[in-house]
Amino acid sequence: MKSVFISHGAPTLPFEDVAARRFLKGLGTANPRPKAIVAVSAHWETRIPMVNAVERNGTIHDFYGFPSELYEMSYPAPGSPLLAERIVDLLSDAGMTVGIDRYRGLDHGAWVPLSLAYPAADIPVVQLSLQSHLGPGHHLELGRALSALPEDDILIMASGSMTHDLSSWRGATDKEEPDWVTDFADWTDAALRENRTCDLLAYRNAAPFAERNHPTEEHFLPLFVALGAAGPQAKAQRIHSSTTYGVLRMDAYAFN
Repeated sequence: MKSVFISHGAPTLPFEDVAARRFLKGLGTANPRPKAIVAVSAHWETRIPMVNAVERNGTIHDFYGFPSELYEMSYPAPGSPLLAERIVDLLSDAGMTVGIDRYRGLDHGAWVPLSLAYPAADIPVVQLSLQSHLGPGHHLELGRALSALPEDDILIMASGSMTHDLSSWRGATDKEEPDWVTDFADWTDAALRENRTCDLLAYRNAAPFAERNHPTEEHFLPLFVALGAAGPQAKAQRIHSSTTYGVLRMDAYAFN
């Protein structure tokens, strides 16, 4: 597994008895332990690529209105300034302007799934930001610039959501999944399995109900980083599929 795209769901996922939580809890034990993890989360957006370079990651509770026990959770994974510098070099070699943040910790798009997959918090984690204003092509190239890292047993974990229409999610229950969610997820799965990268890059126009499922792009863009990081001959395998709240598809993919 060179890279993985996971859907991180709501911040309360660690407390929910749902299939996606059970999948993430088994992800770490089902695969070889990485030496380090590069987390790419939908919840860190910047003008240029930024890398956090800290000795110990803080836990950012970047949400409000949730149960108090969620704010008491901590995921103090070590950072890796050396890996951060290497990422900067790789992106710079690819012609990108890159910055370093020496204070930022991990947002919930990173620490929530990591706390389930690797609960000991003992694997170094470096987080890389998104530039949602630059679209899918930029993020595919961002991933490709990192494609040497998996050869050194460094896992690229891209965290977003297969579908992310919060206007439909708010107040929803576990109702039946609507066709507009199913059709989009099925189209994406077929495009990934058939290596239709050009169609994926043009998903905004090519995929059914693209804007309905992603009114904004930040939760879908991590998929392109994971795809790019596995190289041009990447093979996608759907390793999980489920739905929470009726409209949030929690699909996950491994790229080899």
